[in-house]
Amino acid sequence: MNESFAVIMAGGKGTRFWPLSRRAWPKQFLPLDGSSASLLQATVRRIRPLFAPENIYVVTSEQHAEATAKQLPELPRENVLAEPAGRNTAPCVGWAASHVHRRNPTGVLAVLPADPRIEDEAAYREVLSRALSVAETGSIVTVGIEPTRPETGYGYIEMGEGTGPALFRVRRFVEKPGREKAAAFVAEGTYLWNSGMFFFRADTILAAVRDHLPELYDALRRFDEAAKQGREREAVAEGYPRIPSISIDYGVMEKVDDILVVPGSFGWCDIGSWTTAWEIAKKDEGGNALLSEAVAIDARNCYIQGQEGKVVALLGVDDLIVVDTPDALLVAKRDLAQEVKAIVAEIEKKSAGKHL
Repeated sequence: MNESFAVIMAGGKGTRFWPLSRRAWPKQFLPLDGSSASLLQATVRRIRPLFAPENIYVVTSEQHAEATAKQLPELPRENVLAEPAGRNTAPCVGWAASHVHRRNPTGVLAVLPADPRIEDEAAYREVLSRALSVAETGSIVTVGIEPTRPETGYGYIEMGEGTGPALFRVRRFVEKPGREKAAAFVAEGTYLWNSGMFFFRADTILAAVRDHLPELYDALRRFDEAAKQGREREAVAEGYPRIPSISIDYGVMEKVDDILVVPGSFGWCDIGSWTTAWEIAKKDEGGNALLSEAVAIDARNCYIQGQEGKVVALLGVDDLIVVDTPDALLVAKRDLAQEVKAIVAEIEKKSAGKHL
């Protein structure tokens, strides 16, 4: 098998996890999956049996590069790629792929989000190994999660014809559906949740970028030339903010004719909001997740995260998210947790980001 590399995308702002997630310390640095490790640390730990530390890259923002390096001391410092501006996932993936291509043009990449929760890590690694093996042939591969419910918060992948054991052609990618359509997808049995994981050789993805995102490809070539002269940092600082902002899904995956999907079932969960944090947390008999000193009387299905040494008490309430920090307090209906980002936007307007 060709040399394998992992690229972890860790540039998210985590606005749905305010007030715990802040600009200076976003959600990938937080232990939101119930463990003591941050989401980013947990992601690196679970893939370490598959990838040598020097073959793991993390793409993050300049603001968070030092914190990322401190959280992952086992990685070489040069493997933390710091974006001077957020330009969505296509430039992130392309830049990381160009770094791998310099080392090994046919190196196989696994592009992974920084923030999922995985219950069965052994099964997860088995699926990743299969996807890497298929990608070695030059195919572009994704992993789809076998759905367990009609989820409206995820995108879907429709499977086409089978091309091998547990391997299918992607018929189409589908945006987040409404409740009725999601239920139909699950009932049909040919749809998977879109995990956001992609696998390909470095030369394969760069050729796809050349064909479908030529402006990005030209920028990556300039970075490569600058790297030969020892001035990649300066070239990236100048050119990266001018790259069009586009996702790898829209920019490449939806335009490529032949993509393969490996179905997976390993207890995957995209930790995308406080509702998800409540779903995966341990709960009392009333369905309350009490992650701090808390008292819940006649309360049901609430999530409480407070400060050390401070008691949060709930009485006669249901379905609330309560997150208390030294300078901010969030109280929200649990089913509106996806809208916390609207609070962040309003605070930014009123206080110029003082509490963000």
